[in-house]
Amino acid sequence: MRTTVKDLGTGSIGKLLFSLAIPAIVAQLVNLLYNIVDRIYIGHLPESSAALGGLSIALPIITMIMAITQLFGAGGAPLAAIKLGQKNKDDAEKIMMTSFTSLICSGVIITIVVLLFAEPLLYMFGADASTIGYGLSYIRIYAIGTLFVQISIGMNNYINTQGFARIGMMTVLIGAILNIILDPIFIFALGMGVKGAALATIISQGISAIWVLKFLFGQDSTLKLRKKYIKPDMKILRSILSLGISPFIMASTESILQISFNNSMLMYGGTLAVSSMAILMSLTQLLTYPIQGICMGAQPIMSYNFGAKNYDRVRKCFKLLFKVCLTASFIVSGLVMLFSKNFAAIFSSNPDVQSFAQWAIRIYMFGLLLFGAQIACQQSFMSLGQAKRSLMMALFRKVILLIPLIFILPAVLGDTVFAASMAEPVAAYCSDSAKVFCVLLAEPISDICAAIVTTGLFIQFYRTKLTDPITAN
Repeated sequence: MRTTVKDLGTGSIGKLLFSLAIPAIVAQLVNLLYNIVDRIYIGHLPESSAALGGLSIALPIITMIMAITQLFGAGGAPLAAIKLGQKNKDDAEKIMMTSFTSLICSGVIITIVVLLFAEPLLYMFGADASTIGYGLSYIRIYAIGTLFVQISIGMNNYINTQGFARIGMMTVLIGAILNIILDPIFIFALGMGVKGAALATIISQGISAIWVLKFLFGQDSTLKLRKKYIKPDMKILRSILSLGISPFIMASTESILQISFNNSMLMYGGTLAVSSMAILMSLTQLLTYPIQGICMGAQPIMSYNFGAKNYDRVRKCFKLLFKVCLTASFIVSGLVMLFSKNFAAIFSSNPDVQSFAQWAIRIYMFGLLLFGAQIACQQSFMSLGQAKRSLMMALFRKVILLIPLIFILPAVLGDTVFAASMAEPVAAYCSDSAKVFCVLLAEPISDICAAIVTTGLFIQFYRTKLTDPITAN
């Protein structure tokens, strides 16, 4: 049954959340396959260690493309939902069209930059002689499909924010299933290797982009892409950027984070450690994507009712969201750590990579037990239009804590008996296994601290700002 705008303001919170979240979770799980299936197939090539390393050093560029996509897509969608709650459809459509135009312009620029400067960028991101060829082969093809990626992912936010969760799910399903089918054909049957993985991805994203545009230009969408709004409204664009800067920084700092991890792992652990980072990043997505799907289900409910000043419904939605996200993160992280050997084997047939990744997973994933608390509060700030608070929390975990700790902990703890004993299982694989342990330890320390601080700040906001009629700050 389709969720209508009226339902967002009157329907049962629990039923609404799960009716919107389940399709979003399915979409995110399929999107997870979309993102990691390349790594799974590449991890079983004869040259899997170097090929996975090449894909790992290409990830920062892909992550930056996603960051810019979120800047305009995730930045505008909650604003459009708030306008719908205020019964202002025209402004909601202006917001959506401004996002669309911005995505097109930025996509063209990104494509040109990546094609011109791919090689120096990859060396900056941790490439060496054994991985650069694979990284270039993948990213040069992927860059050609940048516009498809931005439209299919960025504009899908506007499908979900209207309550069309199933349509949004289909956007991801279409591309992901096609990618899963095309990957083995291009990689193995046609012998294209990493080039085949990239080609399968951009073809799949292109089909998804067509699906999104067909819906948003069609009659079924509450909000429609209209030519009369094609010229960007600078005031609206500033509002989109103001709210979108938080998910942009979250994603772009993920790119900086990947660069920091790759360079540090290369320095202390070599190509094997860099290859294992691709597995760790993939397993992190296994946790974060479904939880983001839950938050996507809550976003239209919270944004609409915040715009309509139905604060009791906002509070009820947040409480349920928090409980579900925290439970999910605890269970999924626990399972990944408990069965780390099995998860490592999914991504690589190389026994050395498997052994290293099995050890690294248990350290790296520990703090993600509490990730659900952080993401529920972080995304609730976004849903309520609280750009400054959301931005502050986006910066706190990665920029203030995690990235500095990647470099500080090896210098402070790298020569201690504690680090050496913790790294003993992989001492044979690394030039300095103790410092590799310290690099990985930065992740759980940051995750735990960020979860505590973000939850505390949202509780304060909840008690002071969601009791009396207010407008977004």
